[in-house]
Amino acid sequence: MIEYKTDLEGITEEMLDGFFVGWPDAPSKGTHLRLLESSDKRVVALERGVAVGFITAVSDGVLSAYIPFLEVLPDYQGRGIGETLVKKMLEELDGLYMIDLMCDPELQPYYERLGMQRSHGMVVRNYQNQSGR
Repeated sequence: MIEYKTDLEGITEEMLDGFFVGWPDAPSKGTHLRLLESSDKRVVALERGVAVGFITAVSDGVLSAYIPFLEVLPDYQGRGIGETLVKKMLEELDGLYMIDLMCDPELQPYYERLGMQRSHGMVVRNYQNQSGR
């Protein structure tokens, strides 16, 4: 059974294994924990004490929020965990004017099914900083 937590009580680095699949310079488990701690909002999906998915948001707490990360471990994808994480995060951010998320075009239909709409944006990527070191 999957448990969803919005706090990090009891969550350790050791519970954060296997994320950032395909990243050429993935963040360490310690950096991943710092990422969760530093986010304004987060929801972590746990099964038997192991993190299997997470979503984060940064927000001004007044009008806007940005969702930079949604990840579900490959072995747990297709079970509705990502959808539940998004829904729970949108509940956490309820009342804000704008909630933004950037994703690759092939992922847009997924987010549209969850009530989001397509938009246009611009980004800067400093790949030398990808690991968060």
